[in-house]
Amino acid sequence: MEKWEAERLLNQKMQDTRTYPKRRTATRAKKYNLTMEPAENYIVLDFETTGLRAGDDKIIQIGAVKYIGHQQQDTMYLLINPERPISSTITRITGIRNGDVQDAPVIEEIAPQLIDFIGDLPIVAHNAPFDMGFLYALEHITPVPPYQVIDTVRLARKFITETPNHKLTTLSAYLELEHNAHDALGDCLVTASIYQFCIGRM
Repeated sequence: MEKWEAERLLNQKMQDTRTYPKRRTATRAKKYNLTMEPAENYIVLDFETTGLRAGDDKIIQIGAVKYIGHQQQDTMYLLINPERPISSTITRITGIRNGDVQDAPVIEEIAPQLIDFIGDLPIVAHNAPFDMGFLYALEHITPVPPYQVIDTVRLARKFITETPNHKLTTLSAYLELEHNAHDALGDCLVTASIYQFCIGRM
């Protein structure tokens, strides 16, 4: 796979200045409610995946960080065996290789734990339709309840107008944050900082 193809996939995932790409499962999955109401207690969620199509592609890494009173309280961070090969393109983007996940748990083992971890807290995510699509694709494994969801792309568009776009990497550079990009935990920590910065401007 050529480098430009990897960049195209990355841009599709991270492009925040265009309309979100349509996904086959989007209509079925949209049980959540997007909100811009600030919350002090929340889960920041990020998935790394084998591709862009929720329901067809698979989760390979979960990052979920629980914040209570805007303070980090608990973390769920692990690799997932997708039971299919990870392409060289995805490895180039995420750094995750087939050997890294061969002994990892499968999503059927982890999905109920993830839902329990989230509980009834709202979810904060950057480009939330992507992550929520993959979350609701787990309904064939475990019930996934409706959630209040705060998309930091929407918040940043309103409250951070100094940047040329609202990609996670652009915003992290603007806020001078350390960022392990395209790692589920690294993206969660930056997303939380962006969220807290935005609500500080409300």
